[in-house]
Amino acid sequence: MGNEKKNIEIEAIGEFGLIDELTSDFVLRNDSSIKGVGDDSAVMSSKEGEHKLMSSDMLVEGVHFNLSYMPLKSLGFKAVSVNVSDIYSMNGMPEQITVSLGVSSKFPVEALKELYAGIHAACEYYSVDLVGGDTTSSYSGLIISISVIGSVAKNKITYRSGAKENDLLIVSGDVGSSYLGLQILEREKGVFNANPNIQPKLDGYDELIKKQIQPTARMDVISMFQEMSFVPTSMIDVSDGLASEVMHLSKSSDCSFSVYSDKLPISEKSALTAEELGIDPFVCALNGGEDYELLFTASQKDFDKFKNNPNFSIIGFATDKSNANLLIDKNETAVTLNAQGWRHF
Repeated sequence: MGNEKKNIEIEAIGEFGLIDELTSDFVLRNDSSIKGVGDDSAVMSSKEGEHKLMSSDMLVEGVHFNLSYMPLKSLGFKAVSVNVSDIYSMNGMPEQITVSLGVSSKFPVEALKELYAGIHAACEYYSVDLVGGDTTSSYSGLIISISVIGSVAKNKITYRSGAKENDLLIVSGDVGSSYLGLQILEREKGVFNANPNIQPKLDGYDELIKKQIQPTARMDVISMFQEMSFVPTSMIDVSDGLASEVMHLSKSSDCSFSVYSDKLPISEKSALTAEELGIDPFVCALNGGEDYELLFTASQKDFDKFKNNPNFSIIGFATDKSNANLLIDKNETAVTLNAQGWRHF
């Protein structure tokens, strides 16, 4: 009895620990497989000078979305956005998607047409083609699984690894907005559940709510990089929370980062809403998740390209791996950076 092997709880190791447990014994057997599990997209060799990229994400009702406030058309658009974002985070461009659904009989055909209207709108927006998929029944609500295929020039591909000591840590756009949009939706859902006669108060929060229910992946950032003749040294998209993504870059690049709290890009609306809800806006920015901005590193020689660019914020720099990942406040007080964002289990 004393020698029995104890089962490992999924919650104890989290999503990435689970992936490591399940895939550590797999090796790449084909010359065309360049990069397997461990980055935002798999990488496969293609024609000369180009790599093919592939990624997939699943959205599950009750876990990733709530249909009481998520319009089906917005859900369709979001499902595509979260997938193509993984291709952009490799500095590539998406080209094709497949869509697979697990759907219960409670959904009429008209509802699924609304979902696909959102998928269609996203395909047009990102210039990707829907080329296949699958549909099956589900006894646990709606499940959407999308796979995306893209491409990137071999000399421009960007992995999570590659950051070097003293590289700048930079993020596009602003962070924390999506989380605050979710808090507003949850607040109003609670009010409605308590009294269905009270109409939700959503006026004035449109910007935050849209970031939550219909985020836009940063295709434009990849175009900006091309115009700048710039290739990041490492990159990841902000899906699970900024602090979490910083730590993923740290692990993959075998370095540490110092992040300055007063450099975090927080929109005025986010700051005001956080104050209204009694939430620290810096906690939202670091741990909120689902912003789908791009977090990347750049050599010091590229500083001038970003120092006064309103589309980006330099929020820190890479340090030697012997250091901890640090969060430094405006008083120069440093604490260990902790990831408290989205947990998949």
